[in-house]
Amino acid sequence: MANVNSQIQIRLITKQQRYAVPDYPIFVNASIDVSELNTIVNKFLKESKNIQNAVNFDFLISSQLLHTSLREYIAETQVSTEEVIDVEYLKKYVSPEPQDCLIHDDWVSTVAVCDKWILTGCYDNTLHIWTSTGKHRLVIPGHASPIKAVAWISVNDDNVSFVSASQDQTAITWKWDIAKNSVERLHIYKGHEKSVETVSVNHDTMLMATGSSDTTLKIWLTSIQDELEDGESMPKRAKMEHGKTQVSMCTMKGHKDAISGVKWCDKTEIVTSSWDHTVKMWDSELGSIKREFVGEKSYFDVDYSSLAHALITASADRHVRLYDPRSSENAVMKTMYTSHTQWVQCVRWSTVIEYLFISGAYDDIVKLWDTRSPKTPLFDLTGHEDKVLCCDWLNSKLIASGGADNTLRIFMSDIDQQFTNTI
Repeated sequence: MANVNSQIQIRLITKQQRYAVPDYPIFVNASIDVSELNTIVNKFLKESKNIQNAVNFDFLISSQLLHTSLREYIAETQVSTEEVIDVEYLKKYVSPEPQDCLIHDDWVSTVAVCDKWILTGCYDNTLHIWTSTGKHRLVIPGHASPIKAVAWISVNDDNVSFVSASQDQTAITWKWDIAKNSVERLHIYKGHEKSVETVSVNHDTMLMATGSSDTTLKIWLTSIQDELEDGESMPKRAKMEHGKTQVSMCTMKGHKDAISGVKWCDKTEIVTSSWDHTVKMWDSELGSIKREFVGEKSYFDVDYSSLAHALITASADRHVRLYDPRSSENAVMKTMYTSHTQWVQCVRWSTVIEYLFISGAYDDIVKLWDTRSPKTPLFDLTGHEDKVLCCDWLNSKLIASGGADNTLRIFMSDIDQQFTNTI
């Protein structure tokens, strides 16, 4: 192991070609830290790229962000100093900026964001539609108990459709006429025997999955089926009567406690999280469990990234976990992210950058993470005065979080623009 005064050979490399410098090996002191590495890179940028203004970089060694001195990193990871160490640098992300605070009359339990609109659900049984700039457009009654989950089904210039799920044991699909600013209830979905805790719409918007406190997972047709042309193939039970109560296509059993999160991974694969300390992956066509991951505490949420091909979970043990479902049974849990001090209630992946995700917890904080930094989040997004219950980040510019302080907090980010401009 290198001592504090020893010299180590490193090679500075980057995938961001705008900032590429000569990658020949250089000797540095083992005690060098991120600040000093930044000084070296910026000196090279002045000489080789004529970039005069200093740029702030993060540094990766073996796909892990460096937060300590190089010497401390080597001691912790046992990286060999006999060969040249590749140190990858990338432009440091700028913290998302707090924008609006949208006041509700009760706990904000669920949120879904799209490019123009924000949909929220409350414990006062109402839904709300907001513009992405924070203007309130509509309040929607209709459920008899608190709203637990919402999801967009389709969004276009004239009207949008979405689904809400409630403790009243139902899910409802809605159509919003934007010009008239009025909503129409399309279908009501009944069959669960307890609260409907979570809902997810599949990629072609034809199907949705609901998870309930009754421990069951149900698959339903969405009202988008009404718009199919005659003769087009449709799944079984595809005939839907407008405005009528609908029955599920399939009920899947296997959890022993409430299902807290559900997400479609692809056309037929669904992942669920549960209070029964398990995460399960299901085949929606066969109606069976494909795989199960067991934890030590209740899981409160799960999300899947098609970019990272990985799952993240929120848990009562205060940690976020990353799972790679492609791995062998003994190696499926890859990383644990440890910074929250209370229950982690919600998690969402970035849809633009495979390394980034957010988490919200009962410690009143939303954290923005890089998967390559398990012990230290990139940023803490503060402002909530009570526990965070929900979060969303679908367009990677707007981060939204709702909480028990009756507010929806909005943070604006240009992380996706930073990522695009520096490749």
